[in-house]
Amino acid sequence: MTTKETIKAKINGIDIEVSEGTTILEAARTVQVNIPTLCKHQDLPPTASCGICVVKLENSPKMVRACSTPIKPGMSVITHDPEIIKTRKTVLELTLSNHPNDCLKCGRNGTCELQKLSADFGIRKERFDKHLNQLPEDSSTKNIELVPDKCILCGRCIEVCQQVQDIWALSFLQRGIYTRISPAGDIELRESPCIRCGQCSAHCPTGAIFEYDQTAEAWDALMSPNKHCVVQIAPAVRVTIGEAFGMEPGTNLTGKLYTLLRRIGFKAVFDTNFAADVTIIEEASEFKNLLLDSPEDLPLITTCCPSWVDYMEKFYPDMIDHFSSCKSPHQILGVLSKTYYAERLKMNPEDIFVVSIMPCTSKKYEISRDAQMSASGYQDVDLVLTTRELSRMIAQAGIDFAALEDSEPDHLLGDYSGAGVIFGSTGGVMEAAVRTAYNLITGENLTDPNIEAIRGLDGVKETSLEIADKEIRIVAAHGMGNIKTVLERVKKAKKEGKEPPYHFIEVMACPGGCIGGGGQPYGVSDEIRRKRAAGLYSDDASRAIRFSHDNPAVKELYEKFLGEPLGKKAQELLHTTYEALPLYRK
Repeated sequence: MTTKETIKAKINGIDIEVSEGTTILEAARTVQVNIPTLCKHQDLPPTASCGICVVKLENSPKMVRACSTPIKPGMSVITHDPEIIKTRKTVLELTLSNHPNDCLKCGRNGTCELQKLSADFGIRKERFDKHLNQLPEDSSTKNIELVPDKCILCGRCIEVCQQVQDIWALSFLQRGIYTRISPAGDIELRESPCIRCGQCSAHCPTGAIFEYDQTAEAWDALMSPNKHCVVQIAPAVRVTIGEAFGMEPGTNLTGKLYTLLRRIGFKAVFDTNFAADVTIIEEASEFKNLLLDSPEDLPLITTCCPSWVDYMEKFYPDMIDHFSSCKSPHQILGVLSKTYYAERLKMNPEDIFVVSIMPCTSKKYEISRDAQMSASGYQDVDLVLTTRELSRMIAQAGIDFAALEDSEPDHLLGDYSGAGVIFGSTGGVMEAAVRTAYNLITGENLTDPNIEAIRGLDGVKETSLEIADKEIRIVAAHGMGNIKTVLERVKKAKKEGKEPPYHFIEVMACPGGCIGGGGQPYGVSDEIRRKRAAGLYSDDASRAIRFSHDNPAVKELYEKFLGEPLGKKAQELLHTTYEALPLYRK
């Protein structure tokens, strides 16, 4: 591995020493100097499109863009002076001349980066004439909304959609003052290759792209005397919701969330982690059967992520036969709420209204993707709210969230193992599945349940372990741009008549997995993803039960209601099918 040279330079007269290739923007942060930006995001390479990060170099008449200019030996940079501040303010004023003045009604009011910078620079008047293209909004997916008039042409959404996710659903159309963001071909987003992952909304600095807000529907359901509202929280939500209230990323607020959700009116509070344990029982059983009876049909690929399922059906329909038929955990908990829970309470399932709090925008799509999402006889999950939507509901409810005491879930569908909670991080589903698959095949538990090799933020993480004298090769990939690498290896081996490179594959569409989901709090970076993941792994490590198959509540579910894993009732309620979809829809 080549060691980078160290470069000595100055920022505002302060001596610095940084690695070769470090940009001025990055170097300034090492000496606590913050250069404002709009187009630069920690996840993405610089596009240098906004011009707000301009700085001066001593003995040079030109200003350069800090986000894309690397530090050179002996360079002396001035980041702030009256002329630079005036220039940045003018850039902001020009940006605002192409931006609507409806902050109070905007989905990003209070979290908008443009709004914050405008306040920081004390912009109170409009110096330039307004020019708005008055473009139509696009809420056709019912997952995310596009408001092109609020686009500042930073390019973040296009960069993450094309280069990180490799989907290419978004692009710039036209030129000059008429440039605009749109699905390629100027079609509606639902007609495009969009997989609804929401990474565009998570990276947009303004209200040009944001989640399809359904908080009003949630309040209506909670106020209805005819609805018995129950709620579930996804693994990743518990370690991210605190960020909206100034808490450290990774702070585990599970107990406070249970208390909060009862306070705002839910009759029962469940945990998606319980259903994650059920998912593992079914998926691990699938893997065991394939490994022992039909190894030629391997690999098995996990299906907890609806954006990944949508991607596979559009881009890799020839891999459908390798997909686990098991539904995602929140869909499983939805159907169990309207069957198992309804039976136990002797309730009419029609009266039960299930809300899922998810880190993800594509879960909004998943709940009605086909008739199998109504296996209870009714739509199994009625409403999905993202972490960001829940944070707004907490604020609206006037509850001091941080001061709440911890409480327990409703245990029937709320108790979970450590394996269930790590579902929220990339590699977690695979780790949980292997823990149980090992037991199903050998009759024993792994001595050490931790599978460190598939943790972390490398795009493709692979390892092997021995189960019953067989070498089992596993891999976890996250961020759609990395998935293609894994799938092409499988296809190549298949074409050449060779044994597959992997026996078990986990896929998560979003970088970091659900902890980096499209509905999570803004400002995510790899540092924040690591802290969020650490919160989940800490929960796992602290739990008395760390294997899904050892969860007593799950055992009771199978004994009293489902019967055998992969049995008739389990197949009817917990499993689904897939079909090839066109890349572009009409």
